[in-house]
Amino acid sequence: MTRIGLISDTHNYLDETVFDHFKDCDEIWHGGDFGTIEIANKLKALKPLKGVYGNIDGMDIRSIYPEQLVFMCEGVKVLMRHIGGYPPKYNPETKKEILLHQPQLFISGHSHILKVMYDEKLSCLHMNPGAAGKQGWHKVRTLIRFVVDGKEMKDCEVIELSL
Repeated sequence: MTRIGLISDTHNYLDETVFDHFKDCDEIWHGGDFGTIEIANKLKALKPLKGVYGNIDGMDIRSIYPEQLVFMCEGVKVLMRHIGGYPPKYNPETKKEILLHQPQLFISGHSHILKVMYDEKLSCLHMNPGAAGKQGWHKVRTLIRFVVDGKEMKDCEVIELSL
């Protein structure tokens, strides 16, 4: 069983409560738009960190974190990209990558809109944790915690952060 803390769109702001919310997680996954490498380093100091760069990230982030990650978490294949869309409205590049890699879980960020939805056609769960930073138009800052247990994804919790 692997407990995941999922965050995105921090835009160089990391709420201190994130550390409490993710303290029992085994890994943290960041869906892009860190803002600066300091944000990544703070998260990495708490737990092992996987992440992708976002459209606002500079070379400090891009030199370490790729545009796309494909990896296994226990028995679940994960595809992570910052800009991707959502079922069935994926952007063309993301749709191509999903068809190529056939993940069971697709993680994205960028929209600042929290979404957890299943794509029946592609047999793939999509998660976008919304935005945890203070930049953007969103009214509520959000994170997700969930568990990967073998081939199952379960115990999904949405956490709202105060503005």
